Amino acid sequence: MQLCWLRNDLRLHDNHALWHASQNGPVVAVCLLTPETWLEHDDAPVKVDFWRRNLEQLSEQLARLNIPLKILSADKWADAAQLLLDLAADLDAQALFFNDEYGVHEQQRDDAVAAAFTAPGLQCERFTDLILFKPGSLLTQAGSMFKVYSQFRKQAYQRLHESLPACLPAPDEQQETGIKADAVPRQIAGYQPATTQQRSLWPAGEDAASERLILFTEQIMADYDSARDLPDVDGTSRLSAYLVAGVLSPRQCLHAAISANQGEFDSGNPGAITWVNELLWREFYKHILVCYPRVSMHRAFRPEMESIPWRDDSPALEAWQQGRTGIPIIDAAMRQLLTTGWMHNRLRMLTAMFLTKNLLIDWKHGERWFMQQLIDGDLAANNGGWQWSASTGTDSAPYFRIFNAVTQSRKFDPQGDFIRTWVPEIGHLSSKQIHQPPVDDLFASSDYPAPLVDLGQSRRRALDVFKQQGDQHD
Repeated sequence: MQLCWLRNDLRLHDNHALWHASQNGPVVAVCLLTPETWLEHDDAPVKVDFWRRNLEQLSEQLARLNIPLKILSADKWADAAQLLLDLAADLDAQALFFNDEYGVHEQQRDDAVAAAFTAPGLQCERFTDLILFKPGSLLTQAGSMFKVYSQFRKQAYQRLHESLPACLPAPDEQQETGIKADAVPRQIAGYQPATTQQRSLWPAGEDAASERLILFTEQIMADYDSARDLPDVDGTSRLSAYLVAGVLSPRQCLHAAISANQGEFDSGNPGAITWVNELLWREFYKHILVCYPRVSMHRAFRPEMESIPWRDDSPALEAWQQGRTGIPIIDAAMRQLLTTGWMHNRLRMLTAMFLTKNLLIDWKHGERWFMQQLIDGDLAANNGGWQWSASTGTDSAPYFRIFNAVTQSRKFDPQGDFIRTWVPEIGHLSSKQIHQPPVDDLFASSDYPAPLVDLGQSRRRALDVFKQQGDQHD
């Protein structure tokens, strides 16, 4: 009997731990619910609800293969080893299979579980599954982890040319074990369920993920390089939530992109190339998380940026969080996040840069708020994105690169359609005015607030602060 410990890998197909476990005899899947730890890690209610719904779908799929799902509950991750050992003893299981997860606490938990199983002579098998390459396997000539994405990508390309990682099939149906499966709870303690709108936007299950992947690669991806910047257009993959919950694997995404691009990943259609590069950005940040663990402990990747004199401005932070900054594109994006649990990637960069540069508020506040709201909240990608925008991270935007929110709004939402969807109180304004409402008319026409800051003045303030910081460390 083998145990397969499922976490953020909620799929039958191309699941390394599940497939390898199934090749060694009867399998019992096991899942560990740790809502207290999830709360500590700022996992959003919409994310936890999505994970639970996908677990529910997977449980039904597993049952059809005669693989029962056992559900354990714990207060802390530290309890995982003993709970899994106890289950192994109860079921007379001789081995545990699982896919590695990344981050300091995740790795400590997994190492402790592996040690607990191997100490009494039980088997523990771990797999690289959530990413394409094992962290630390793509290194510079000096033997260190890449700090520049383009160099990392170049070596990733070389590795992919040498050998594309294959996708594994789903496990075969197995003989009845006689072990009763546990029911997936209808709600996770401490978490509110997602709204009806959120659930309709993000249907659960491998079939739903596969349908979106096919739709994207066959009908949307060809224009991805240009359409991905337009927030009112369905021009992005919208697969991030499925990747984070492990309902899709990066290998499945890579093969789908290659299949739709005549077998190529670094040539051919610009949209396909751009999307594969985005998959590799996701990979890059996972490797950074493992090789430079300080970034998962709320520290700047660049130590010299730790002492930036950020402003302590709670009212401005709250206005940003609630979409009441007086900058329409920023407010539209933040309201989209609050309502749907998701934000368009161009707008993630724009809102992050507005908070860290125009408001000069510490990126850690924004990073945490995003994690508390996002259905696709991922420590590596979220931290990487925030540190890029704040100019504190690896290969980040230079401090003097500060997006002007109004200019970006006019460029990527020229008619103001996205703004009208999420900031309806200024929907009556013309496509020219809606990006920067005339302040004189605001209080007569709506309750929309005046801008928190002047974009030009706040940009100059940020440049002064960051330049002084750089001068101190020259």
